[in-house]
Amino acid sequence: MKKIISLSILILAFSCSEKPKEDSKKESNIMLPEPSEIAQNNPAKDDKNEGLTLIEGADCLGCHKIDSKLVGPSYQDVANKYTEADVDKLATKIIDGGKGVWGEIPMTPHSGMSKENAQKMVKYILTLKK
Repeated sequence: MKKIISLSILILAFSCSEKPKEDSKKESNIMLPEPSEIAQNNPAKDDKNEGLTLIEGADCLGCHKIDSKLVGPSYQDVANKYTEADVDKLATKIIDGGKGVWGEIPMTPHSGMSKENAQKMVKYILTLKK
């Protein structure tokens, strides 16, 4: 009986022991670029990511979706209607609000937003053109 208990304890201890982990921080001779180098090499991608981050941090997704109408038009519909030449116009619309282009439901003004951030959001939206 003592042998069975001892064997059970030994099996339990072995099964509960921590397994050795492979070292995930192995050294490599590959140098990764610094984040600032990445941004300098691809500013369009950086603007796209920043524009999306700004949209996600604001109240935009309460009325807009990427690919379907919610309260306001989908971002893809906006992208299909406008071009890069309209960035300033659309950024101003985000800040001042608007009504009438997509129906009678007004878009809430975002008067505390900087024009630069609104432009980044518009540039991201325009990348969604089909």
